[in-house]
Amino acid sequence: MIGHNRGPALGRGWAEHCWRVARRELLPQVPLQIIRLRLKRAEELGLNYRIYAGIRAATGRDIVAFLFSSNALDVLPRRIVMPDVKAAKLNRLKDCGRFALVQPPMQAAAVLRANPALQRAAPAPRIDDGWSTIRERVRGVFRERGCPSDAVLVIGDTALEREWAEAGKCAGFLPSDRYFAAHRP
Repeated sequence: MIGHNRGPALGRGWAEHCWRVARRELLPQVPLQIIRLRLKRAEELGLNYRIYAGIRAATGRDIVAFLFSSNALDVLPRRIVMPDVKAAKLNRLKDCGRFALVQPPMQAAAVLRANPALQRAAPAPRIDDGWSTIRERVRGVFRERGCPSDAVLVIGDTALEREWAEAGKCAGFLPSDRYFAAHRP
């Protein structure tokens, strides 16, 4: 084959060794005290450590806020108060913004009044909104609070809500069932 130097085959064991060495050199050595602090922070955010560490590694930032869809909070036109279990989880969050994008026909102000666990609510992007409009609606919810978009995690239920995270250049997207099911780091 062109480019082959006709050397001996090194076998699977050698390739695995090289992979382990390269991976160890690539990954930073995180001191144990930092890992403990991050475990504590993951718990304060209501995330398990793997999710938190993955987001932190991808963005290089801590999560400073969550942006929930009204779907993720189980807020419906006939029942605008979120279930007690979800409200309790949001109330346990420490040093973290709690924002929501509300689907029509619900009014953001009414949802905010009915759910004191939220700090701010705004109308959700419409299905026919363009990318730049979605970006502005998403960022508009947390911009005045000074939250950088890549430090805000979107919690939602649908593919359209996943697009909010992409359009807003947020830290990422997490399905609500995974967020509300996560209890321990």
